[in-house]
Amino acid sequence: MIKDFIKNYFNHPKTYDEMFLNGDNYRNHYANFISNFSKESLENLNKKEELAKTLFMSQGITFTVYDSGEGIEKIFPFDIIPRIITSTEWSFIEKGIKQRLKALNLFLKDIYSNQFILKDQIVPINVIYSCPHFLREMHNVNVLHDIYIHIAGIDLIRDHDGTFYVLEDNLRTPSGVSYMLENREITKRLFPDLIPQCGVRSVTEYPAILYKNLMSLSPRAVSNPTIVLLSPGMYNSAYYEHTTLARLMGVELVEGRDLVVKDHKVFMKTTTGLQQVDVIYRRVDDDYLDPLVFNPNSVLGVAGLMGAYRKGNVAIINAVGNGVADDKAVYTYVPDMIRYYLNEEPILKNVPTYQLSNKDELDYVFANINTMVIKKTNGSGGYGMLMGHAAGEQETEAYKIEILKDPRNFIAQPTISLSSAPCFINGKLAPRRIDLRPFALNGPDGISIVPGGLTRVALKEGSLVVNSSQGGGSKDTWVLTS
Repeated sequence: MIKDFIKNYFNHPKTYDEMFLNGDNYRNHYANFISNFSKESLENLNKKEELAKTLFMSQGITFTVYDSGEGIEKIFPFDIIPRIITSTEWSFIEKGIKQRLKALNLFLKDIYSNQFILKDQIVPINVIYSCPHFLREMHNVNVLHDIYIHIAGIDLIRDHDGTFYVLEDNLRTPSGVSYMLENREITKRLFPDLIPQCGVRSVTEYPAILYKNLMSLSPRAVSNPTIVLLSPGMYNSAYYEHTTLARLMGVELVEGRDLVVKDHKVFMKTTTGLQQVDVIYRRVDDDYLDPLVFNPNSVLGVAGLMGAYRKGNVAIINAVGNGVADDKAVYTYVPDMIRYYLNEEPILKNVPTYQLSNKDELDYVFANINTMVIKKTNGSGGYGMLMGHAAGEQETEAYKIEILKDPRNFIAQPTISLSSAPCFINGKLAPRRIDLRPFALNGPDGISIVPGGLTRVALKEGSLVVNSSQGGGSKDTWVLTS
């Protein structure tokens, strides 16, 4: 069975394939999986794929696409073939992410207090002060344990030679961890024997670690602090995730209208009266958190919340103002932050990045635009990008005009040939490009990263865009014990 699959499998040239080396040679760490997988008949695999779709549908594992003409809520596509990472590779990734988060957290503390990194001209002042997510309201706010980044989803890709690169630091309200957890549960149903036989590490402890961290961040010294998950509501693209995490942690899922601030304290409305809230895991963006301080038209937040936060009466996870650290223009300076704050060389590399506010770099990018990916510095979800190699002349010229209106709002990166992995599509194995988003949790006891993550898949043939909003799906991520 597997020989038939391999015979017809086509590797993209100059692309690192996660399973296959070349021809019918596969990587050693897939040997156990292939040995077991090869016992499956095509009929069985088709049945398993149908079962996966049914389970995703019945459990309502969905996401929302805002600009889709086909309806806004969709089932998240899932590929039944797992992506496998060795223990050595994972150890490298884990060390790199921990190092990066330590530096980024120190950067946020510094940028909202003494600003030594600006005074020492490591990061240009204009880059920070022109960032819409740099919030002067956070200056000198006392953040409990000096932890600004409690939850991060760091996007990693592999180049053609297998080198890992950090593509983005998602430090505001990173999403996708619920799909990581559900992918594992679905895989257990599809291949109940494979996971123990292959020696796959567990990811199921994520909600317990998150809950423990949230408990430890209570500003009140009480044995059972009140924790809530603040959601924008059912029309948000990640609402499924909000409900899942609240359920798994056993905390209340609330919206802004469920909370009220009195005497600089936050209370939840309950059937028995007001109950003081100690920790808010918010999935509402900064702009909408408090209409008295930020967007006055917001109905998603809570009036007076920032006052309670500044008084130290409530913890907000992630800290307000984190967006300045994952602005794509600031991303360029993360390796310098690591050297500056930690006196270490970066373990994980950045993708080479051009600042289009720099005239020389802008000229270079325009001259080589066919080899570039251009993104908005504060965009997300794969929206608003220009893939130079795939764009037509008219689209490219229109995009150039947009860039010239506000060059600070754009960065460019060379097109990276993302690694591919076999996917089960129409009864065959076909290569599709992937990335990886591991999730890191930062608490008073240090940084924890469950061994796994969300492997996103560009399901459209030839596409390099893995975002679910752009037609991407996902697959289970296996980190091996040895």
